[in-house]
Amino acid sequence: MAKAISIALIACGVVLLYFGGQSLHSFANDMSRLFTGAPTNRTILLIGGGIAATLAGITGLTMSGRRR
Repeated sequence: MAKAISIALIACGVVLLYFGGQSLHSFANDMSRLFTGAPTNRTILLIGGGIAATLAGITGLTMSGRRR
């Protein structure tokens, strides 16, 4: 069961990273960077959430193989 959750976290993380990359190259993000020098909050949340979910999934996979 833990492996299935970990694999789902990795898959969701990859999807979030994909959408974050797409958002990074959007017109709205270009305008935000032009005026503020930083990407939009949505882009930051998508990429940050994708990294966090992917790392949590990888950690879950490596820990599920170990037994106490």
